[in-house]
Amino acid sequence: MGRWSSKLVVNIGVVVLCWVVGTSAKAVVSTYNVVSLGGKGDGKTESSKGFLAAWAKACSSTNPAVVYVPPGRFLLKNVVFTGQCKNRAITFRIAGTLLAPSDYTILANSPNWISFQYVNGVTISGGILDGQGTSLWKCKNSPSTNCPTGATTLGISNSKNVKVLGVTSLNSQMFHIVINGCNNVKLQGVKVMAPGNSPNTDGIHVQLSTGVTILNTKIGTGDDCVSIGPGTANLWMENLACGPGHGISIGSLGKDAKEAGVQNVTLRTATFRGTQNGVRIKSWGRQSSGFARKIVFQQVTMVDVENPIVIDQKYCPRNEGCPGKVSGVRVSDVTYQDIRGTSATEVAVKFDCSAANPCNRIRLQDVKLSYNKKKKKNNKDGIINTSAQASCSNAKGSASGIIQPSSCL
Repeated sequence: MGRWSSKLVVNIGVVVLCWVVGTSAKAVVSTYNVVSLGGKGDGKTESSKGFLAAWAKACSSTNPAVVYVPPGRFLLKNVVFTGQCKNRAITFRIAGTLLAPSDYTILANSPNWISFQYVNGVTISGGILDGQGTSLWKCKNSPSTNCPTGATTLGISNSKNVKVLGVTSLNSQMFHIVINGCNNVKLQGVKVMAPGNSPNTDGIHVQLSTGVTILNTKIGTGDDCVSIGPGTANLWMENLACGPGHGISIGSLGKDAKEAGVQNVTLRTATFRGTQNGVRIKSWGRQSSGFARKIVFQQVTMVDVENPIVIDQKYCPRNEGCPGKVSGVRVSDVTYQDIRGTSATEVAVKFDCSAANPCNRIRLQDVKLSYNKKKKKNNKDGIINTSAQASCSNAKGSASGIIQPSSCL
């Protein structure tokens, strides 16, 4: 039997940790400080070169490595951290704040502000990612038609075995975090913050990815708290708080005629507070090979949510450019279990499914939602709880336990 001990040797930019079994060293971790390599945490100096230099050293190291961002405010243009790396244990440890340019024309139509591509075994830990999206939102909310799309704050693509731990995304120009074409990604203790009127600022978007886990996360933003796109499978979400925002949405699906489906998605233990939607599945009204199946929404609390439970297969935001056809997306095996709370509209449960492909095997188990009706009395605003309603079109399924409003399946 060997014995556990540790020795700490500090050199410039390098920390060596030894696991001694007998007398032989088993692991070495190298740390690269972005300040030592040219970054400045003054909030004014563009520091991309220092970050990329630290990444290059970590990526080329044959030992586990840390890219360290010390306290401070680091201004970055769009940066891409790319594999393939020589080791599969790189930690991007952020103790400070990363700032996007406040002038939105600098990032303009860049797909991402901070991007990780083709990496394996990377952990992004701590810190604040400030997208400084206010000026772009103002442009988008104005009559102007010359606004750029804006950049996603953190994009992770074509990667595997990635962790995002304790990161705060603040005021993103566009989506906050996008997981695209990945396998085995864990997000835990993430916070997303943007005003409820910030356009297109989805909190976490997942697409073409398998084995994504989202835990203990709080999201308040101007669009979907979590949006789930085509090609998502084996997605687990637990202990989420959403609000403001548009809820958690599977879709929109069916935008393309040939499209990967969504399957094996679970949301367990979540609270929606004052959101536009609660749990939603949405697809465009056009032909598509897409599908959504084996979906579970469990132990969910709704607080004054406009549309707590909704399947919308005639999705068309702002009624602009609507295809006006029958959705080809097939929705099946969707379970709503232990959903409770209040609806801000009278119709708390709405299943508006495809006439050509009706929703099948929809299950309601212990669903209790009341309608928070706003009423003026003696010149004062008040709220009274009254009966909510359910609406079904082309939906088949079953109901058990306490069901309020009464099932229309």
